[in-house]
Amino acid sequence: MEPAESEMNILSNGKPHDLGDDMSVPMKTLAEDQNDTKTLRFDDPEGALESEEFLPRPDGKKPTRFTDFEGKTSFGMSVFNLGNAIMGSGILGLAYAMANTGILLFLFLLTAVAALSSYSIHLLLKCSGIVGIRSYEQLGYRAFGTPGKMAAGIAITLQNIGAMSSYLYIVKSELPLVIQAFLKADPNSDLWYLNGNYLVIMVSASVILPLALMKQLGYLGYTSGFSLSCMVFFLSAITYKKFQIPCPFEEFTANTTHAHLGLNDSSLIHDYSNNLPHEDNDLHCTPRMFTINSQTAYTIPILAFAFVCHPEVLPIYTELRNPSKKKMQKVSNVSILVMYSMYFLAALFGYLTFYGNVEPELLHTYNRIDPYDILILCVRVAVLTAVTLTVPIVLFPVRRAIQEMVFPSKSFNWLRHIGIAFILLTFINMLVIFAPNILGIFGIIGATSAPCLIFIFPAVFYIRIVPRENEPMTSTSKILAVCFAALGVSFMVMSLSFIFIDWTSGNSLAAGGH
Repeated sequence: MEPAESEMNILSNGKPHDLGDDMSVPMKTLAEDQNDTKTLRFDDPEGALESEEFLPRPDGKKPTRFTDFEGKTSFGMSVFNLGNAIMGSGILGLAYAMANTGILLFLFLLTAVAALSSYSIHLLLKCSGIVGIRSYEQLGYRAFGTPGKMAAGIAITLQNIGAMSSYLYIVKSELPLVIQAFLKADPNSDLWYLNGNYLVIMVSASVILPLALMKQLGYLGYTSGFSLSCMVFFLSAITYKKFQIPCPFEEFTANTTHAHLGLNDSSLIHDYSNNLPHEDNDLHCTPRMFTINSQTAYTIPILAFAFVCHPEVLPIYTELRNPSKKKMQKVSNVSILVMYSMYFLAALFGYLTFYGNVEPELLHTYNRIDPYDILILCVRVAVLTAVTLTVPIVLFPVRRAIQEMVFPSKSFNWLRHIGIAFILLTFINMLVIFAPNILGIFGIIGATSAPCLIFIFPAVFYIRIVPRENEPMTSTSKILAVCFAALGVSFMVMSLSFIFIDWTSGNSLAAGGH
């Protein structure tokens, strides 16, 4: 007897709507695998999917849970939110990555990671459409039971805590420099408002925490749009600076007096570069197409970390107005394409400005030339604004993962909602204050949790969730998924091995390759 196609129109958040092309794949329960006569409806009553093998209760009733709300977020706002989740502090390390790979190798790696990220989102959305679940953690449970749910929740928590730590690390390192430049204060002074530890706590309490207390992710669409506009300004500024800063550049220590007097330093810079031997100019100011060195090991983790948006995909899908798999895939593709373009341009012009002298954190390199440059000060403010407004977006999936793991059957509660956000921000602030270097955060987190969320989990979930009757293991889709998972495992092992070798050879993570 042929199984009838499911007419399921109730999602895991309990809201009915027409799923259109999402539900073209037959739904099957465990019982159907035996008698091939039933179809599946996922009502997920109060988290009972874990104890009842995803079967609905006989009465069909479903209490309100913390994930229950009707999607009202527009296509544009969803693009802003997902783009903001992608566009984080990783953009500041891409010029350094290009300096250690070369332009062509960097472009190849960036293109490959972007394409693989889009494919993995496709796998997640297809799994979500088949079982009617829009939660990464519940997909893990559907595939592997409680261990799968815990693995997904832990990976999301580690990944996003690492992301938020890197964002707040930028606030800690850049905000004191901005205030010092505006006030022309002594950099060696012990004024409290020049202490990055105090400032990051104040920003977290006054800006990030109130935004993180929003009930739904869609409310942050406007702040995400503003955050992305700040990064567009950042890209425009570094493009302009490429044609204003000569190579090699002169260190600020030689121009301190002139900078304070507001004099034009360009003649001094050109005189300095003209006094260098011609071979040195060629060595330091010539772009390289391919480069392999000890720091190349950091490049792939940095790129992978820069494109991780997968924990945010399903929450944004849940809140999308008139959601369908095709529509959400379009949201993902547009977001990835825009961020891919901005990433490459930011890396290219940052690298072509400083070449081999670029630092792991790009803005620190501009500080070596003139910390009182008005345009760079404005860029710092824009970047600080962008990364600050990104933290609430990244915090939402962590809070959801914690609730899925610890309180799966609880209804929405404001006290719990606020408490989790407060504890998370407190922990992240402590991590940022004691973290030695932003590159270490990128390398370690990018080499562990990023491969799981981008490659391994979407592939193995797809293999386990898609019925073999529809796609046997010998099908092209399943074979590609197996290769995708193997690629993720290989990537994780390779990245961790390179970082360990580099670390034990004397270039500690704290040094960041300086």
